[in-house]
Amino acid sequence: MTKTSGHNRISITLFAGFFLVSVLMALTFAGCKQSSHTSDPRLQKLDEMLDSQMPTGTPKSRVLVYLNSQGFPVENTADPHVIAATVHHVDTETLKPATARVTFQFDAEDKLKSYQLTAQ
Repeated sequence: MTKTSGHNRISITLFAGFFLVSVLMALTFAGCKQSSHTSDPRLQKLDEMLDSQMPTGTPKSRVLVYLNSQGFPVENTADPHVIAATVHHVDTETLKPATARVTFQFDAEDKLKSYQLTAQ
């Protein structure tokens, strides 16, 4: 084995290792990407709470049961595929309250498609 072929093997091995680590990191970060339903940082904890309780695909009936069980007032809307509610949450780290109007959208099968939060 010559010095040059030994260096080439090490270079190829290092490049392959670096490439593999880069791909794994990209996949990890892509998997951790969380879809946010608001750009308002004050509503981030509220968004996380709602997302954990009512992920995409949650039946409309379960969303209504959750909102009613928490005492969140639900508003009447003209669209049968939309629910609007006023939701309150206190961030346990900062003890700051947050209130938002949340608009839930449902598909033709009454499964949750998405929701948006607007600060109040």
